[in-house]
Amino acid sequence: MAIAVMEKFESRQSSLGDSPQVELAYIVSGTDDDIAAKTSLLAATPIWYDGLIRQSLNIEPLGPGMWDGKVRYGRLEKQPPTGEHTFSFDTGGGTQHITQGIETIGAYAPGDDDPPDFGGAIGVTHDSVEGVDITIPVYQFSETHYMSASVMTNAYKGTLFYMTGKVNNAYFRGCQAGECLFLGASGSRRQQGENPNDGDWEITFKFAASPNVVNLQIGDITVASKKGWEYLWVRYEDSEDDAANVLVKKPTAAYVEKVYEDGDFSVLGLGS
Repeated sequence: MAIAVMEKFESRQSSLGDSPQVELAYIVSGTDDDIAAKTSLLAATPIWYDGLIRQSLNIEPLGPGMWDGKVRYGRLEKQPPTGEHTFSFDTGGGTQHITQGIETIGAYAPGDDDPPDFGGAIGVTHDSVEGVDITIPVYQFSETHYMSASVMTNAYKGTLFYMTGKVNNAYFRGCQAGECLFLGASGSRRQQGENPNDGDWEITFKFAASPNVVNLQIGDITVASKKGWEYLWVRYEDSEDDAANVLVKKPTAAYVEKVYEDGDFSVLGLGS
């Protein structure tokens, strides 16, 4: 039996205003296959109707070989064209566990006793330095780019994969080398027309930035420089505090470790 698509009498309900829409109603008969029913309804209805674009199609079974179909039309939302991009950011910061303070503002002990001097170490116990979690400057931002299908090759997707978790080796988006970390990208294809292979790609690139520092003071130790995404840790040893007449843990060495590989962000194709 051939599949028939017949428009219902109560079809073409419409509304005007900020969100104009039209709904066309149909009876689809001659098949028990929902996929065939949807395909036939799609083929029998126009892409555009009354200046509005087809946005959704819905079918519901009415009985053997019968389907109730609805096709809704609405305004085509203007989307950024291929080659454009948008930008968003968040300066909410990140969290870091530290064992060393910037400056000891006060230290107190009972009566006239001298409190032990731990050289700025935080949360010192008998055998460890516990430290504290603090909020640190982390500038997170993302860019959404609309790229042509010719750019989004398997090789370029591999580049995005390889570059994830890399730190910029040169100036990028206002960040000096070592300050910007590529967190990865996500994307999907924007369909244009009926052919799912037509259209460009909407790709969102995510980054986080942390500032480089110089002459960082750790107790009596001066750390000459630390790039934003390098890791700083401190070694503590027992030391005699003559004034308090106790053994205390003080920083005796500071280490700056490279934990992220450098990457050439120019291969992302986003400019500097």
